[in-house]
Amino acid sequence: MARARIHVGLEIGTSKVCMVVGEVRSDGSVKILGLGTSKSAGVRRGEISDYANTKECVDDALVKAEEASDVEIGSVFLSVTGSHIVGMNNTGTYRLPENEKQIQPEHLHEAKEIAKDVHISPDHVCLHNILRSYRVDGFEHSSSPVGLFGKTLEVDFHVVAGIGTRIQNSIKCVRELQVDVDDVVFAPIATAQFALDRSTRERGALLIDIGGGTTDYALYLKGAIVASGCIPAGGEHVTNDIHMLTGLPFSRAETLKIKEGDASGDQSRSVGGIKIPVDEKGFSQQEVKRELLNEVIRQRMLEILELVKKRLPPGLVEQIGTGVFLSGGSSLMRGLDELTHQVFRRAIYRAQAAEISGVQANFKDPQFATALGLIRYAQLADVEKQNSSPRGFGRIWPFGRK
Repeated sequence: MARARIHVGLEIGTSKVCMVVGEVRSDGSVKILGLGTSKSAGVRRGEISDYANTKECVDDALVKAEEASDVEIGSVFLSVTGSHIVGMNNTGTYRLPENEKQIQPEHLHEAKEIAKDVHISPDHVCLHNILRSYRVDGFEHSSSPVGLFGKTLEVDFHVVAGIGTRIQNSIKCVRELQVDVDDVVFAPIATAQFALDRSTRERGALLIDIGGGTTDYALYLKGAIVASGCIPAGGEHVTNDIHMLTGLPFSRAETLKIKEGDASGDQSRSVGGIKIPVDEKGFSQQEVKRELLNEVIRQRMLEILELVKKRLPPGLVEQIGTGVFLSGGSSLMRGLDELTHQVFRRAIYRAQAAEISGVQANFKDPQFATALGLIRYAQLADVEKQNSSPRGFGRIWPFGRK
């Protein structure tokens, strides 16, 4: 029987830095041992803009996670995001020699290498090469076709790439705290490990993770990923819109958004005004029309959702059988479910995982979905190593300390 293993997930987000320590048990279940969070500083739209401040936040989250879990953290699985990271699909086609009728391992290897050979800019590096499906003479196969008879072999991959220097800055931030990086994972791929189970992916599901500065997405059909990416806008952009239109300080605009806002567009929820009381800093009492507040929120969230929809390959939204799954701190916005349904015309769900246990109830909060998903990702990586599975997630380079 496999022994329990401890993995750590680290998300350096625009609003928060989150580090989760999880124990993967022999039966496949996950127990969260501890959680460390720190208010983020020096991160803009998911990318490090002030290295020193960000490093302090990561160090703070590290100390808190170690204290909460009673585990000395030596390495982490690190999520990254940003609009520079793009997902693309590519097919490798290999025609067997005339005198060979049966597919051999070397034929499959050749097709895979062709599929992975995607042209990317010189400053970009490959984060993931994810195997999607096989085809033999045009007929799709979900498992390896080695040993089958055929003339033409095709292999589909989803490739994720991003600017190498920006990814390296995140790695450097962790290594300088004397912590190794086991692997680097594009955030929505990590979040999907938390939010979407196998049957959900088979029927088709769209994950939308709305954070403070970015909105990440991943679309799965027939069990395989077909699209992924990042929109450089999130909950903080909504807050800034409220700040600009009302003149309220950013912190008070954030509070107003969370406590009173509604994104649905339902007119019955937009009646009357909201009185903003005097505070200790001397800001005078003010009244904001609920209609104005809700419309500001709705317009920005609608823009974000429409951008996600526009990024998806044509005709695939209609193939989503299960529905749209929302995660991230900004997904808690009141009325967002209704607005998302208006855009995608699919069932709407909140990301959650039933097989995760722990001592704190907030582990199932959607704002921790990415960090928790990294634990699942690590679990799957272990299984793939043991089984020598061909469906590797891929790496940029070895991540140990140098």
